[in-house]
Amino acid sequence: MNKKLLANALKNTFRMEKEDAERLAKTVKTIFQGRKEIEDMTIDKYQRALLYELQKEKLLNLRREEMKEEGKKLRKYYWSFNHHRIQEEAHKKPKKEMYKIYEEIPKSAWNQRSLNT
Repeated sequence: MNKKLLANALKNTFRMEKEDAERLAKTVKTIFQGRKEIEDMTIDKYQRALLYELQKEKLLNLRREEMKEEGKKLRKYYWSFNHHRIQEEAHKKPKKEMYKIYEEIPKSAWNQRSLNT
């Protein structure tokens, strides 16, 4: 996974500052250690909490595998990148904040209107 692409997807998905998104992307890349998929049991609870937040936004996939070992039914979970969704979010144009339009109106226009009322 390309770190820059992931950072852009994080920035757009969570409306983060670029620097924060880059640091978060670095953290996620560190968790995956260059692998396409990681086993859930290999990460700590804080990393897992982060991955669940990313999965909630569909940036990650979680796969379950069931198996029998010594007569017991076991489940293993594996995390992977949702490449399609990351691409989609990385190239999405950020939405303008609903009230940001008022910041674009010159102060003189506000003063003019308030003097006339």
